[in-house]
Amino acid sequence: MSDFPLTDAIESGLVKIPQLAVRDTTGAEIPGYFNIWRWILPQLTPAERGGKMGSPKPEAVLKWANTPITMLGGLWEELRTIWEQQKDDPRPPVFIIVCKNTAIAKVVYEWLAENKAPMGIPPSNIAGFRNSDGRVNTIRVDSRVVSETDTGHAKTDEAQWMRFTLDTVGRMDWPRDQQGRPICPAGFEELAKKRGRPLHPPGRDIRCIVSVGMLTEGWDCNSVTHIVGLRPFMSQLLCEQVVGRGLRRRNYELTGSGLMTEEVAKVFGVPFQVIPFKANQTAAPKPTEKRHHVHALPGRSHFEIRFPRVEGYRQAIRNRVSVEWASVPPLFLDPLRIPPEVEVKASLQTNNGRPSLSGPGAIQRVDLNPFRSGRRLQELVFEMAGDLTREYVKGGACEAPAHVLFPQLARIVQRYVEQKVTPIKPAERLDLFLSPYYGWAIERLVESIRPDTSQGEAPEVPRYETSRGPGSTADVDYWTSKDVREIARSHVNYVVADTMKWEQQAAYILDTHPAVGAFVKNAGLGFAIPYIHNGQLHDYVPDFIVRLNTNPAAHLIVETKGFDDLAEVKSAAARRWVSAVNADGRMGTWQYAIVRKMDDVRRVLDAMADTYSLAPRKDGSNTT
Repeated sequence: MSDFPLTDAIESGLVKIPQLAVRDTTGAEIPGYFNIWRWILPQLTPAERGGKMGSPKPEAVLKWANTPITMLGGLWEELRTIWEQQKDDPRPPVFIIVCKNTAIAKVVYEWLAENKAPMGIPPSNIAGFRNSDGRVNTIRVDSRVVSETDTGHAKTDEAQWMRFTLDTVGRMDWPRDQQGRPICPAGFEELAKKRGRPLHPPGRDIRCIVSVGMLTEGWDCNSVTHIVGLRPFMSQLLCEQVVGRGLRRRNYELTGSGLMTEEVAKVFGVPFQVIPFKANQTAAPKPTEKRHHVHALPGRSHFEIRFPRVEGYRQAIRNRVSVEWASVPPLFLDPLRIPPEVEVKASLQTNNGRPSLSGPGAIQRVDLNPFRSGRRLQELVFEMAGDLTREYVKGGACEAPAHVLFPQLARIVQRYVEQKVTPIKPAERLDLFLSPYYGWAIERLVESIRPDTSQGEAPEVPRYETSRGPGSTADVDYWTSKDVREIARSHVNYVVADTMKWEQQAAYILDTHPAVGAFVKNAGLGFAIPYIHNGQLHDYVPDFIVRLNTNPAAHLIVETKGFDDLAEVKSAAARRWVSAVNADGRMGTWQYAIVRKMDDVRRVLDAMADTYSLAPRKDGSNTT
């Protein structure tokens, strides 16, 4: 016998040709779906990531894996239809998802097989994988089951039956002896009768396998057509082992030209090349930096600014809800972030580990058209409105029954989808109903829906922190090595420079404008505005708080904003904060402004002076 590597087998046509992602809409050097795990991790929040030694939150992994799984799932549905029409092979194609751990496998399995979608993630809508009416189309195989049964010591009937199922995926019948009697594995008939199952191979109708770790050595199913990897791959050998499970050909017959027909397996998330990277362990030590003490000055207590600490909001919706549409942040379906189409190719990577477009084999485009076909926008709008209704009723902030709330929310979702969702080609509006867009849309709507005060509803009010009172500039006291600027009209001695010029220029205008009674840079102050994004509660920290030199006193929150993907989300959160605090009334009047050019700082302050009556100054201090 001779050693015959997988790459040689692929090139000689003895196995299926793996088609890998080689290019996508992001323009990235290595497309995201070539290594899904590495594409997902940087997009998770710290809480979702679980720390260096922890495991990512399973729902967060599925949130980002939704699109690539759906993309290949749509191709699988099309291929299954083609196989059924050809009638030369009664077996279904098999789809494999290899997960990092049992927690991720459980969430993925329940989403595909049991239609249990976590909050913020739409149903899978791959009907062929759904288990229903006693028919099992999808199975979950844990590494423990494989390990136990490999040694012949299955601890339960369930584990042994799962092993019989796994070993017979893609088999229509048992082999037979000379008398035509089926040759079953030892113990199968007894276990099948005990469990009341038919005597045909239990894996015969399996279409999807969600596994943890490797499928068993020697697994010989030859009807695998699609593979998705949701785990890290730290070696070339592991990549070859995972993909190798799906490369057995269905047919070895020669055509009239003396060649075998081409068979392919489409693979997302299993990279064929891992380039190790060594960090430089001998970096030069950093020079000692000058440090500045930033603190409140007792002699400037007349410039003190106090602010409320808001940790959430209270609503008491009895019947009617409304939306202030001008403040609802838009949602862009951006192909530069989440690829809606990928080009795949039979590709062996270059020496530097990058997918290559050159070499033999045609490039094929994989997109979301199979998912989009046959789906109506109105149907999906109702699905999202239903999720929103359940969220409100479950949250306890709404006294209105579901049948009163749902029609209102359906109209709101319809308008949001039509006016606030912008697909950037080749993305389409229907892609909103894939995660993570789906969850982001629900978050934006939950943050924007208010009691309809014009119909007699009580306004939304803030929920203040109970363990601490209002915040104050008197609490600022810390050291920094960042550049600082001295200022005059502030309780705090310095403005800390977090930008090259922007914030320093804004500080000069605030320190000299007649409408400003006092101001403070929001650093070390503890002022934050809560908002939800990506399923997590975040704190938005605006740049400045200004106490206007007006009578009565009013406050202005100022954000000097360059480019920020979440600028509209944070701006909406700030306007919600202002509206709720003003409705409560106990902490005075507040306004919010976002400025994108330095001229706008002065323009905003001039507008505030026109809106409110300026108070006279005495000795450079605010008399209010």
